Amino acid sequence: MHLLSATAGLVLVNGVSYGLLLFMLSGGLTLIFSMLGVLNFAHASFYMLGAYFAYTLSAAVGFWPALVAAPLIVGVIGAAFERGVLRRLRTRGVLAELLATFGLAYIVVELVQLAWGRGPVDYGVPVAFEGMLVHVAGIAVPAYRLFLMGLACAIALLVWVAFRATRAGLILQAALSQPAMTQALGYDVPALYTGVFACGAALAALAGAAGGNVLVTEPGMAATVGSVVFVVVVVGGLGSLGGAFVASLLIGLLQTWAVTSDASLAQWWPQSAAGAGNARGTLDAFWAAVAPMSHLTVAQLAPAVPYLLMVAVLLWRPRGLFGVREG
Repeated sequence: MHLLSATAGLVLVNGVSYGLLLFMLSGGLTLIFSMLGVLNFAHASFYMLGAYFAYTLSAAVGFWPALVAAPLIVGVIGAAFERGVLRRLRTRGVLAELLATFGLAYIVVELVQLAWGRGPVDYGVPVAFEGMLVHVAGIAVPAYRLFLMGLACAIALLVWVAFRATRAGLILQAALSQPAMTQALGYDVPALYTGVFACGAALAALAGAAGGNVLVTEPGMAATVGSVVFVVVVVGGLGSLGGAFVASLLIGLLQTWAVTSDASLAQWWPQSAAGAGNARGTLDAFWAAVAPMSHLTVAQLAPAVPYLLMVAVLLWRPRGLFGVREG
């Protein structure tokens, strides 16, 4: 019983830490979409750049300065891309902006491979956290994972306060709903858009700088996590920060549980599938066709869990968990 509870506790800690890391990524994408209406396909590339810049800078100036500098550098790159490319394409419609971000994602991957190679780099946790364990409710948890969780929660609180309880946040909300009126009041709406895109890119880079040493820092990391981030945004509801937070935790917990589960689908497989060789009607024919799936384990299906959740949510609530119906 003690072993079972310890295992469940580790799954909970790992799932929450992974989910909060997903939120740092999806939160920036949500901000960009809610303000600019752009589904940024290069968002995960900013995450990858954050990890690689932090890896390089940490070797020169140490981890903590690198953790601050890498998101700032990527934020400047994001601002330059929005100002130089997306702003020029805005009059041509959403498709042109989407294709531009799609192209940027491929360019970033090629540049990363040219600069750092095609293999993973040795980006480790800071020396202060190496081998350090903290006992929480009788469970030994790596101290760096607790740091990641605290950082993500602090970022979530900071973004919420900045967007809801500050003058700048109120101006951003006004620019979101009434851009022409906000511009008429003397505010530079295009500059606000550039700032939001830069902040979203910096959040993604912060996730890479803080989480790249826990996950693998390699050129395929953007493709690995990029599709999951879009699933988070869709499940939570497009444009909803609260929805992105809940969906990130939900997907993190479900996927972590699935990876560690040793259950087989056979124990839940309907009895009608066992004799489906003599098909009796449409249902038996269906079970005969999919019967080989009964030998799969939950762990083997773990990579598909976020997408299965997205399909289920879209069937039940097409606008996402916290999405609002368009007027």
